[in-house]
Amino acid sequence: MATTCSIACCKEESDSDKAVIVRFSNGNVQKAEKLDFIMYKSTDEVNPRKKNRRMMVAETERISYVGQNFGTSSLKCNSLCKYYVGVLNKHTMQMELHNAQLFNMLPFVPGETAATANPKDTDLTYKEKVDSLIEAFGTNKQKRALTSRRMNQVGSEILHHAVAKAANSVIDGKGLEALQQEVAETELQAELALYLPPCNKDAAVPENVYPFDELLSPADLKALEQAGSKMAAFTSEDLQNMKDSGGSLSVVKHLETLPSDGEARDKMACCAFYLSLLIKLSRQKSVSRKFGIEEGCPRIVQTNLFRTFTVETFNNGKVQNMVSASMRAKLAAYCLALLLHMGHMTADLTLLHRDLAISEARVIEVAKSMGLTLAKPPRAKDTEAGLHDKHKQTSLVLPLVKYQQFMERRKRKKMH
Repeated sequence: MATTCSIACCKEESDSDKAVIVRFSNGNVQKAEKLDFIMYKSTDEVNPRKKNRRMMVAETERISYVGQNFGTSSLKCNSLCKYYVGVLNKHTMQMELHNAQLFNMLPFVPGETAATANPKDTDLTYKEKVDSLIEAFGTNKQKRALTSRRMNQVGSEILHHAVAKAANSVIDGKGLEALQQEVAETELQAELALYLPPCNKDAAVPENVYPFDELLSPADLKALEQAGSKMAAFTSEDLQNMKDSGGSLSVVKHLETLPSDGEARDKMACCAFYLSLLIKLSRQKSVSRKFGIEEGCPRIVQTNLFRTFTVETFNNGKVQNMVSASMRAKLAAYCLALLLHMGHMTADLTLLHRDLAISEARVIEVAKSMGLTLAKPPRAKDTEAGLHDKHKQTSLVLPLVKYQQFMERRKRKKMH
């Protein structure tokens, strides 16, 4: 029957009880019993960084080996791992575990000391040392590559200094605050250009600043004639039912004031129907392929709406049209531009933010980004029923208003 052994835990070990594992860097030792091992420890036992320094020396008849647990030649695994050595007592059949430390034994050549080494070599990086080896022992191909790389490095440094000099001259000429303001305005214009309708800032009349054909193309306007005629035939009761059922208040407002002229009336009705589609689209996240079909939306108009105001995503192998946050801002801008054409370059921001189900501050932000003029609502006195509803109006006046971006940070409230 095979005998079993048990593990015995040792108490706190001294330096003499700790095991040492050595590894020779230049090969395997054939006769380890002929090696004389001596361990040296640091004499500075007060300094916590030096009191644990050890040096292992192995001497043979031909060469000596030196290993240490500090410096560049030490093994990094001593700080990352903890090693143990088991010693089996054959009489008691108990195995004792001792802490172990690894030493990498390197051959020691007499006469090659740190004092004779080149002091410049300690300041060189690994890449610079490799370049020195290539210069001395590299092939012609490696030397040509090294020369080309150094030439490119010199060229990049010259370019960097030239760019830095030009940047400093620009900063000295314009000033740091002016440059920061220009960068902020450029970033703001780039961000707004993603969702604002096409704008002609040099237009002579307000109607041409945001061209109507860019909002609703002639082909789409002609396709909406049938749906617009049905909406123009709404009675006062139909409009009241539309209000009660949560319909668009902006659409109802313009349907109540349709012009009597036949051509202008038809155009206004088509615009009202298209505005209702935009408002309905802004309230949805995922848009189905049947969007607007029940209301009489032509297929060509639906395709253009999907292409302009939705983002295509893949879900379970199917293509879905999603209305992202940036697309909602784009819808708000197009709705506002369309309302300007429908209301003689004046629009009601309060009704629009209620229809789009977004905050009033967001609608005002869109109006400012379009360069519109904001009109403060008139002060109303208290009545018996309560306060009068104050609607914020906006209008397009030339030249466009250029609002300054608020760059300061809000002060934090003090905690009492």
